Amino acid sequence: MRGNGFFVVLGAVALAVVGAGCTAAVPQTQAPPPQIPRITPPTTPSRVPLMVDRALPDDCELVVPAEVMNATLGQELPGEPRIIIGIKEPGIGRTGKIDCYYGIPEKKNLPDAKIVIGLSTYTDDLTARTRVGESVEAERAEGAKVTEVDVGKQKGTLIEGKDEQLLIGFLGKSTFVVRNRNNFIPKEKLVAILPVLAQQSMTPPV
Repeated sequence: MRGNGFFVVLGAVALAVVGAGCTAAVPQTQAPPPQIPRITPPTTPSRVPLMVDRALPDDCELVVPAEVMNATLGQELPGEPRIIIGIKEPGIGRTGKIDCYYGIPEKKNLPDAKIVIGLSTYTDDLTARTRVGESVEAERAEGAKVTEVDVGKQKGTLIEGKDEQLLIGFLGKSTFVVRNRNNFIPKEKLVAILPVLAQQSMTPPV
């Protein structure tokens, strides 16, 4: 019996030694800790132009700022924007009107502007829509090419005449028109530029 007990003890010791040797030969590796995703907030807020039925501004910088105009056109326009404030016309339901003239060369006048942006307000949505429709049909009758285009999430009408191209549309009680004078913007770039300016003109500054 003593011999058997001694054998069992030796066997246990031998197993322990073998186990220790195996542990030394193949070290165990720990699984890496789970990765926690990091959410980094943007450093600058992104602003998407949001067109609204806005009140008429009293400064062209609040319609399309000069720097936005130049960036959109890809060139710097001469002179400073000039604003003309129109009068109310109750007979057609118009409650206000402004026109901004961009790109007037030195010692030149309003007719020499490269781009003209006009905003008007009316008594109600129907009147604004009707005025735009009448303007479009008048241009069509004069032989202009008329095409519907996207202006942000809204729609507008591109009118291509011989000496002037314009983009006209409405939003609520307001109407907008962007005029390209004397073919300043090449025909192939009209759809890329005029809707951007129209969208900006109906987007109040934040």
